[in-house]
Amino acid sequence: MSLESNLTKTERSRSQGLLTVVGAGPGDIELITLKAIKTLENADVVLYDALVNEELLKYAKNAELIFVGKRKGCYAYQQEQINELIISRAKSAGHVVRLKGGDPFVFGRGSEEMEYAASHGLEVAMVPGISSSLSVPAYQNIPVTKRGSSESFWVITGTTKEHKLSSDVALAAKSSATVVILMGMSKLPQIVELFKGEGKADMPIAIIQNGTRKNEKLGIATIETIVEVVEKEKLSNPAIIIIGEVVKHREALIQAKNQYSKENAKLSEI
Repeated sequence: MSLESNLTKTERSRSQGLLTVVGAGPGDIELITLKAIKTLENADVVLYDALVNEELLKYAKNAELIFVGKRKGCYAYQQEQINELIISRAKSAGHVVRLKGGDPFVFGRGSEEMEYAASHGLEVAMVPGISSSLSVPAYQNIPVTKRGSSESFWVITGTTKEHKLSSDVALAAKSSATVVILMGMSKLPQIVELFKGEGKADMPIAIIQNGTRKNEKLGIATIETIVEVVEKEKLSNPAIIIIGEVVKHREALIQAKNQYSKENAKLSEI
């Protein structure tokens, strides 16, 4: 469907209400899609999360802006309240945009909110975002797959709705795949023990805090030493954990760049 026809559809939907769930990307304001920007421009209300870069809200010039995120365990709204806010604002104002960090369908409750809205008679739509699970490692020159190193990757939540470490981490630790763990910093000691138990104490690991943002922080180590590095660098949430041989690619690429720069410098002296 074309953007023009989609916007026309939005206008038609104001009487019954429309929810569009939009992915804001990982943090860098340029890592948002053109369709997401145009959806924000067409919003009547924007409900946004804590991981959303607030500079993106400038695109919602005509919208009511409501923060519904969570910071350091403090909720502005509980999920049930957010659901009700979506319904009430959509029916009173028209087009509600639910703006979420990364991609709303990757541990973002986007699908749950769409289902709830649809069950209450709202029209629903979704605009995908660039997932932090792929883009944050990429910004640090860490691929999640690399020929000869990793043929696949896992993306796992570190903390389930029961506040426990996902059992999938233990399965992933047995594989040769790259393992990307979101929301896992509080479970880092458990993660380390699982990988040690599989004989992977020397496996490379990277932790990236505030990925793609100006205040980004990085820690690179092995499974054996990562806890000490986290303490030294004072790394904390929001952060992404990447485990696998692909982490070595970053240093290899930096060395290649440095070598190239040295060779160019020598040529310029001739």
